[in-house]
Amino acid sequence: MADRRDANLGYFNRAAAAAHPDRAAIVDLSRSPAAEIAHGELDARMERVAAALAGRGLSSGDRVLLAMANRFEFVETFFGAMRAGLVPVPLNIRLGADTIRFVVEDSGCKAAVISPGAHPGIEAIAEEARLAPRIATAPAPPGWEDYEAALAEAHPGGFVPPEIAPRQVAFLPYTSGSTGRPKGVLLAHDGMLWAIRSSQRHWPAAPEDRALIAGPLYHKNAMRVSVKPKLHVGASVAILPRFEPRSFLQALSDRRCTEAGGVPAMYRMMLAEQDLVESLDFSALKMLEMGSAVVGAELIAAVEAAFGANVIEAYGLTEGGGPLRETMDGRPAPRGSCGLAAPEVGVRLMSERGEEPDEGELWVRSPAVLAGYNNRPDLDAERIRDGWLRTGDLFRRDAEGFFYFQGRTDDQFSCGGENINPKEVELLLVQHPDVIDAVVAPVPHALKDLAPAALVTLRPDRKVDEAALKAFTLKHGPAYAHPRRIFAVDELPVGGTGKIDRKAVRDRLLALIADGSAS
Repeated sequence: MADRRDANLGYFNRAAAAAHPDRAAIVDLSRSPAAEIAHGELDARMERVAAALAGRGLSSGDRVLLAMANRFEFVETFFGAMRAGLVPVPLNIRLGADTIRFVVEDSGCKAAVISPGAHPGIEAIAEEARLAPRIATAPAPPGWEDYEAALAEAHPGGFVPPEIAPRQVAFLPYTSGSTGRPKGVLLAHDGMLWAIRSSQRHWPAAPEDRALIAGPLYHKNAMRVSVKPKLHVGASVAILPRFEPRSFLQALSDRRCTEAGGVPAMYRMMLAEQDLVESLDFSALKMLEMGSAVVGAELIAAVEAAFGANVIEAYGLTEGGGPLRETMDGRPAPRGSCGLAAPEVGVRLMSERGEEPDEGELWVRSPAVLAGYNNRPDLDAERIRDGWLRTGDLFRRDAEGFFYFQGRTDDQFSCGGENINPKEVELLLVQHPDVIDAVVAPVPHALKDLAPAALVTLRPDRKVDEAALKAFTLKHGPAYAHPRRIFAVDELPVGGTGKIDRKAVRDRLLALIADGSAS
């Protein structure tokens, strides 16, 4: 007789917990001293979460708001809720209060588990929505149940996990919403389990591995790339509360991490901490992952030289998992490539005319593709065609089958009749030695209708100015694509997932231009 736990994503770590009960699973660096949770203890606490929530009247399919900063309780609540058949809604805690209210209402949340202070308005929002039960890590606000007390009182021995139907929703993340209201993404137990097992089959993790996480746990990168594959096999993750270059480097060394990931700007900031890069021991490192923004060949070479580890350019999406992966035969991917189509994944490049050229929008089909968008049949019809997900991402494929990210379909614009992809200009700007990061957006132009402009972050000791950067882009790229204005800023506008918020970028550019600011 089949064990119903085998079909439940919440039990993805069950075999590892039985095989490696005393091996570290999570090293939580958000507190001092760091908290270390072993696999056996983590599994038991997940079961207590399930029993505690089920014992408070919640039923399979009910949605539970999960609003926490980076801490081990996030992981055990996320998967523990699934064990009870509940659907956690991992909240982007950087969203505004009105947007969070929308997420709570749109998802139909009934209960909430939070860490106080994760968001300044989260307690009031949960109370306004009359979510119940309301559980909080210490110090629990008045009227909220204490998290540890709830787990201590739970009786997991009497808990029986529910049956999980095919394509039953496991969890409900919401996209960043930089172009409008966030969209709820319905992700199924069977699809997510398939992705974990497929990854382990083709790119196996080992119990000795340890991944360092500084990005938000509510985002796909942390869960898909690190938490799920590592805890599935008895390996471990070290969790930082946020990214800060010196603490990241120190943790990478002190905790003997074998891998880590981040956006290019993170690596540029780490390389600037030359004293730590040269003095710390990174000999445990096997691989560093880089993605979610423009990646330059020079940066990759510098990172590989500094850390003595291979850099992989990654691509993934909430709605479709990781359809492009590194080779399985050890061949390095060409610089600029996100890899080959993953085994057992259908991949197409489609033109606007429905043709399949070697450059176009990426379409993906696999069990990991979302079951649908929450309350958005219009998006289902627009984005999902016969099981194929239209990603909205533009790629080029070379003769060897390697894929190269070109940008988003909705980011392209025409400048005097020439189509410009912001990524191409951004990639050019970050080649300048004084530039840490760059983002490009279209702004109105008297002759061209629209023309590129850029925000850049610069190294502290930079000598470059706007004129010099313009000259650099004109020398190394097509004249029509050079940014007509370039502004140096302290930091680039990002959303809660760490990705660039392009609407905010354009608004900032327009404000700087209207103000007559100089770079």
